[in-house]
Amino acid sequence: MVTIVDIGTLIVSTPQVAGGRPCIAGTRMTVQNLVMDSQAGLSPQDIVTEYPHLSLAQVYAALAYYYANGSNG
Repeated sequence: MVTIVDIGTLIVSTPQVAGGRPCIAGTRMTVQNLVMDSQAGLSPQDIVTEYPHLSLAQVYAALAYYYANGSNG
């Protein structure tokens, strides 16, 4: 059976974590950090290799969040 994940739960903004910047839920990894890695030429799979505690779904959620929200991510 396949587990369905609500991608809206993968990104959170908490005032006590990373100054309230959007992060991968359960981590201190900010959306902006992942976007910078992507803009530096790393593929989502490269990012997962660099940060093995992240899943490919989390990386794609962060990138989608950034592109959906512009520079607010």
